Amino acid sequence: MKRVLKPREREQLLGTIYGYPMGLWFTLFFTVPLGIIILYSFMKRGLYGGVEAQFTLTAYKQMFNPSFGLVVFRTLWISVVSTFLCILIAIPCGYAMAKSKHQTFLLFLIIIPFWTNSLIRIYAWISILSTEGFINSLLMRMGLIDEGLKLIYNNGAVILVLIYMYLPFAILPLFTTIDKFDFSLLDAARDLGASKLEAILKVMFPNIKSGLSTAFIFTFIPIFGAYTVPLLVGGKDSTMIGNIIVDQVSKTRNWPLASAFSMILTLISLVGVFWMLTNGKREQSQKENKKTSQQALEHNIKTHHSQRGVK
Repeated sequence: MKRVLKPREREQLLGTIYGYPMGLWFTLFFTVPLGIIILYSFMKRGLYGGVEAQFTLTAYKQMFNPSFGLVVFRTLWISVVSTFLCILIAIPCGYAMAKSKHQTFLLFLIIIPFWTNSLIRIYAWISILSTEGFINSLLMRMGLIDEGLKLIYNNGAVILVLIYMYLPFAILPLFTTIDKFDFSLLDAARDLGASKLEAILKVMFPNIKSGLSTAFIFTFIPIFGAYTVPLLVGGKDSTMIGNIIVDQVSKTRNWPLASAFSMILTLISLVGVFWMLTNGKREQSQKENKKTSQQALEHNIKTHHSQRGVK
């Protein structure tokens, strides 16, 4: 006799069937390559590239080289500054978009840069910032300078282009969170004597923490592993971890060291993702607790009024 599945069992079976192709995809193209990188980081460097099947911690010891330490510190500094400026710019942009009547059009403008190849956009900035580029040519024609300023091939140019490249990743999650915010709470705070800035800092910011954390993760992680931007618009003192990984694979042929640096990027990414998930769960539990408390309060008030009515 054929067994009839219950609705819950049928949904679980369908979910497993639907999720199987995606799980297989992630296993083949994410889990397996990540496992290979982990193994390579603990192996001996091959004489002509590649690795030898011999367990060693040489790659991780080489990471403590002072020159590599300087690159890691520079990468952290550029990543933190770029991420902070991205979020600082994205907050008023997300606020304006949430208050605007033309949200669809503004979202369209934010998404437009994704339609263009990233290399084309970087080379556009090179033409703008170079010694004979648009800015220097304009300043010389206006008679403000006699020779071109060094606006490119330095850390400032790297930070500027990184902000341009990853600003949409900060604007979109912040806009989504701010759009759900109840703006009447700002008016209530103003009525209670708070200034506009105090109302935003003490009322709005605590309610958009999930958007802030998501914007931080979405910008910091790709900036930390950036390769093309520091390569094309940065100078010799703008090398980042992404450049070290590529050089170790293609030039030095030190695959274990490249794998070890890749593990750093992976661990930082995982920490960021788990932090974002933990914040999301904490905020969800806080909202549920507030909802439960509010329902209990309303129930007590109704009970009190009903008892008074009986009397």
